[in-house]
Amino acid sequence: MSAEVKSVGRTSDYITVLPAGRLLYKSREYRCSLGRTGVTRDKREGDGATPVGCFPIREILYRADRVRLPECAFPARPISPEDGWSEDPEDPAYNKLVKLPHGRTVDRLWRDDHIYDVIAVLGYNDSPAVPGVGSAIFLHVCRPSYSSTQGCVAMSLHDLLQVIATIQEGTQVCVRATE
Repeated sequence: MSAEVKSVGRTSDYITVLPAGRLLYKSREYRCSLGRTGVTRDKREGDGATPVGCFPIREILYRADRVRLPECAFPARPISPEDGWSEDPEDPAYNKLVKLPHGRTVDRLWRDDHIYDVIAVLGYNDSPAVPGVGSAIFLHVCRPSYSSTQGCVAMSLHDLLQVIATIQEGTQVCVRATE
């Protein structure tokens, strides 16, 4: 196992994400979309890239009015219209869940489209958050066209729910730089 896919959680369970838009988990391959500028080892806020590395799954967020979340081994909570994620490097709440209105640059989680109907929050730049290194790296629902994200990993709702139902505490999402 390469250093960028090294597991550091309680289990050796990891989800591998390849730069060509493939996600590998439990002997299955899924289609996914990544950041509009590809993957990077030097992530910066707003660069549109998906960071390379292994990131633990922190929690699951979902739109209870749209999705029935399967049972899973992670803390899961419904989002509300007042939920956002701080993307402002000058904000003391940078790269954290915030309540709206917040007065800073935020990614609104309650959306008209369906991309945030289910979100697995990844532990990227959060322990502690370093201003400007990137925020809001999620595993979430893709657009129907599988168009690129702003830096997240996205997959179909069906596939995402299937993965969430089988992940365990300690599962990490490992984005590789090469195939």
